[in-house]
Amino acid sequence: MKDEFVPKLFSLWKAGISRDQLRKDVLAGVVVGIVALPLAIAFAIASGVSPEKGLVTAIVAGLAISLFGGSRVQIGGPTGAFIVIVAGIVHEHGVAGLTIATFMAGILMVLLGFVRAGGLLKYFPHTLVVGFTSGIAIIIFSTQIKDLFGLDLAEVPTGMVDKWSAYATHIASINLHAIALAVAAVGLIALLPKLTTVVPGPFAAIVLCTAVAWYFNWPVETIEGRFGAIPDTLPMPGLSGITYATLRELVQPAIAIALLGSIESLLSAVVSDGMIGGRHRSNMELVAQGGANILSSLFGGIPATGAIARTATNVKNGGRTPIAGIVHALTLLAIMLVAAPLAGKIPLACLAGILIVVAYNMSEWRSFVSILKGDRHDVTVLLATFFITVFFDLVLAIEVGMVLAAFLFMKRMSDITDLKPAMQEGSDALIADEVVDLPKSVIVFDISGPLFFGAAQKFQDVLGEINDRHRTVILRMKNVPLIDATGMHRLKDIVQHLERRRRRVYLTDLDPRVKAMLVEQDWYRSDLVGANVQEVLARTA
Repeated sequence: MKDEFVPKLFSLWKAGISRDQLRKDVLAGVVVGIVALPLAIAFAIASGVSPEKGLVTAIVAGLAISLFGGSRVQIGGPTGAFIVIVAGIVHEHGVAGLTIATFMAGILMVLLGFVRAGGLLKYFPHTLVVGFTSGIAIIIFSTQIKDLFGLDLAEVPTGMVDKWSAYATHIASINLHAIALAVAAVGLIALLPKLTTVVPGPFAAIVLCTAVAWYFNWPVETIEGRFGAIPDTLPMPGLSGITYATLRELVQPAIAIALLGSIESLLSAVVSDGMIGGRHRSNMELVAQGGANILSSLFGGIPATGAIARTATNVKNGGRTPIAGIVHALTLLAIMLVAAPLAGKIPLACLAGILIVVAYNMSEWRSFVSILKGDRHDVTVLLATFFITVFFDLVLAIEVGMVLAAFLFMKRMSDITDLKPAMQEGSDALIADEVVDLPKSVIVFDISGPLFFGAAQKFQDVLGEINDRHRTVILRMKNVPLIDATGMHRLKDIVQHLERRRRRVYLTDLDPRVKAMLVEQDWYRSDLVGANVQEVLARTA
């Protein structure tokens, strides 16, 4: 495809964007920028970094993703999915380590795009995605309990069990004012869309909660109280502290950021395609996402990817071109330059309420319950990924989930592969419509399903069914769509073993792709192959 690596904005601009659509994109961008403000701050704080890093990420990365991305309506920035990974990296390697890991991840994502890996990421099992997404939702909810209840807890432990143990021991320090603000935030986000779509729920929540806490002088912790004043300018770009030892330590976190960012961005692009009837350029999207993460790290930001909720908000408000995403980033920049001191007054309890709504929306509990009612193999992958994410590590969860899903898939493929006698001594069976009378000296085996290493052992069943009176063995392979090296090796063993026992072996009804693979084998002979069972019987009569 000649436009595979052309940003969507360039194509749309060349084709022409109407003045009416331009107006809609600008309005949608402003709305999304307002929605993104509390989310960017909340995601940064929940990740263990200062709030301005979330704003910087939404501005710098969001602008780059819209300028150079492969989607018409994708909105980029920090997301809840990264909270677990970012918090872990900050805890182990500090903010400097996070910056380097984000830079490395950006390079990896660019490479994934240029090697055209965009189409491969769709093969991640749905159960795996639901498992770790639901696990992340539980972790996000757990990290917000301190601010939700206003607990007097100096530091929240990282482990899930330790975290809840600490909450239990500090339960007496509950702050009712903090609970009231958090509940108000959740209520506004849930109920306001039913009354009006003009004012975004998260923005209304931070304005109202901040005003109430300030007017009544409620004793609740604010952004400024914990992190200091939010800067009103973008930092100068730079990157330092890169050494070979640091790069080695951060390879695994960088891979995790790259994979999760790639999956989430392409998932968001696919969802938005369904909403607008479009088609994104997956490889260009990966290149843009990678470049955005490189720029984010240079400006001291955190990992960024496509944000499904903000992208959906963009679409619902009329956005249809990347101009909306550009306006969204510029809106956030204007807010940062003008209203940064006011943003510092936002109560952390209000942000906790916003993140609890984010966690609920991420939980995909309906999909989770639906999978639990389905196939036991899918349930195994789901629960393994979920519990490893919650109690151990997201990277480990993805690794184990992928390996487990692959093994269970091979088990399923092996189960559907079957080898059985198709007709014995003239009795009606699978090939009764092809052969009226089968000689007693001939036995036909019908093979169905893929012959790969997981099912190759089933070839042994062929030998047990052959007795002394069978002089001709026909392997009917009409329903064999593919055969791998192990299956080919086992087929060769069967043919050569039977020929040593003075049996004539024929392969019939071969799929063209399977036959092409056979022709390349050193043991292949044209006299082994017949178009169908009737032809072989006529040849041997």
